[in-house]
Amino acid sequence: MTDLTPMTAFGVAEARVETLGGLTLTERLDVGLASVALRKGADAPSGLPLAEPGTWAEGEGLTAFWMAPGQWMVEAPGRAEDDIAAEVAALAPDCSVTEQTDGWVVIDIDGPEIGSLLERLVNLPTEALVPGKATRTMMHHMSVFVIRRSEAKLTLMGMRSMAGSLWHTLAQAAERRA
Repeated sequence: MTDLTPMTAFGVAEARVETLGGLTLTERLDVGLASVALRKGADAPSGLPLAEPGTWAEGEGLTAFWMAPGQWMVEAPGRAEDDIAAEVAALAPDCSVTEQTDGWVVIDIDGPEIGSLLERLVNLPTEALVPGKATRTMMHHMSVFVIRRSEAKLTLMGMRSMAGSLWHTLAQAAERRA
């Protein structure tokens, strides 16, 4: 049997981390992901921390952000190796649940000047980027989710196939800002 070696979205074995000026970019390998979509006529499940439009919500061991009417992305920090989709499906029996962990690159940005970085990258009003908000937008022709965890912490999620371009865009903007 072939000896398979797990790799990150950047084709290496270890998570990518880079500090540029006062900002630190960190690839998150530990986040399990599953999308949840309500089926026609179904009620929203009560066992998940489902967010309102434009926000994210935190629950016990899970967080979720709103993606579209009746659709959420559920995050399980520290549990990328677990079968998150099966766990979420058990909590949301009237929903369609799809495993998403390997389809996305998750990058945390930490630092006191996240706002000035975002102003250079996304065309969103300031109020869309305050802590507690989450939205989908375009960044250099790439579709990304922007989740503002706190004043000094932001998470960006982009398609795994565009990980290199996303990192390059973030690093270049952070270097120019510094």
